[in-house]
Amino acid sequence: MEYPIEHISFHMPNATLKICVRRYSGMIARKIVIDKQKCNGCGLCVNACHEGAIAMIDGKASLVNGNLCDGIGDCLPACPMDAITFTEDNVKHSDGLMATPEYQWPIQTALVSPMSGSFRDALVVAADCSAFVTDDFKRKFVRGRGLIIGCPKLDPADRFDKIFQILDSTNINDVEVIRMEVPCCRPLVSMVLKAAEKCHRKIAVKETIISLDGKLIQPATAVSGSQPSLSQPICPH
Repeated sequence: MEYPIEHISFHMPNATLKICVRRYSGMIARKIVIDKQKCNGCGLCVNACHEGAIAMIDGKASLVNGNLCDGIGDCLPACPMDAITFTEDNVKHSDGLMATPEYQWPIQTALVSPMSGSFRDALVVAADCSAFVTDDFKRKFVRGRGLIIGCPKLDPADRFDKIFQILDSTNINDVEVIRMEVPCCRPLVSMVLKAAEKCHRKIAVKETIISLDGKLIQPATAVSGSQPSLSQPICPH
C-alpha cells in the first residue's frame, strides 16, 4: 500500500533542506546514507552532527552509530559534495531507539525532528527540571505520548519554534504543558498557546504545575488562548 509523500522544508542559516517524507501506518525510521565515492573527507558533517553518529574512518565520513542518528539532517547542508542522503523504512520493531514505539529519542527541543513518528495524537511539553524533581515522571505524565523538553529561561526563544512545526505537520490535537511552579517556567505555556493558535485548528492545551519538591500542585487544567501573566520577576538561580 502506498502512502502520500509530504515535502518538508527546514530553514537553516546557510541553506534550506527539503526532505520528502512518505508517511506510513507504522513507525518511520529515517537514517542517513553516506556515499563514500562522493565524500572528499572534509569532515564538515562530523562537526554538524550533534549526536555523534558520524566519524571519520580511513579518511571518509561514516555512520558509526545509526541508533544515535536523529533523522533531522543537520549534516546534509554541511556536506559540500552532496554525499549524504536519507533512507527511511516502515518498521514495527527495531533495536534502534529512534525506531521503536517503546522509546523516543531525542527529546530535547533543539534536537527532535518535527516528523518523528513519536508525534501522533498527543504531545507533552515539559520543563527540563520537572522530570528531575518528580518520582516516576514517565509513568505518571508521559504515558506513551510524544515528549519534548526544554527550558524557557536558558534555551534561545527561537528554539521553541519547533513546537509549531510539530503541531503544524502532525494531527496532534492535545498538548499538556508540564512546568515548575517558579515564574521563569510560565513562558512555556505562552509558547505552546501561540503555536497552537497559529495552526488554525482546535488544539486543547492543558497546564500541569509541579512544586519545587516534586509534588503535583495543579493537575492538567485547560488553559485558554489568553496568555498567562509574565509580570512576575524571573526566578533567581
